[in-house]
Amino acid sequence: MQKIYFVVVGKIKESFYREAVAEYVKRLSRFAKIEIKELPEGVDPEAEAEDILRACRGYVIALAVEGEKLSSERLAKKIRALSDAGKEISFVIGSSCGLSERVKKTADFLLSFSDMTFPHQLMRVILSEQVYRAFMINAGSTYHK
Repeated sequence: MQKIYFVVVGKIKESFYREAVAEYVKRLSRFAKIEIKELPEGVDPEAEAEDILRACRGYVIALAVEGEKLSSERLAKKIRALSDAGKEISFVIGSSCGLSERVKKTADFLLSFSDMTFPHQLMRVILSEQVYRAFMINAGSTYHK
């Protein structure tokens, strides 16, 4: 079974965000083993870098505004290719202070969801939904319309 890590900095304080992430992780559990590695916030992104890099496994996809924008279909294709190659995948979401240049340079791929900035707690919901959507696309489901 595919193994996916969400390496995230900071805690989700709002219950509605926690519930949304939990719902998508539950849905994903039929396709992959999901592990959320929640790391403490540091004083700045560079202070968080070592913990982030230590927590990552396999192919590292870091969320960064300057990263490549993919359609849901292209993300699904990327996840399928990594899965077919037997690779674990780590998705990284930095803290509200951003993501260190060290982590960005170490990552295998930088992924951007938008030129806009989103709260990092909301990005967990968006990321978990998009990963679920990717698996549903790969399964030939009608979830993605």
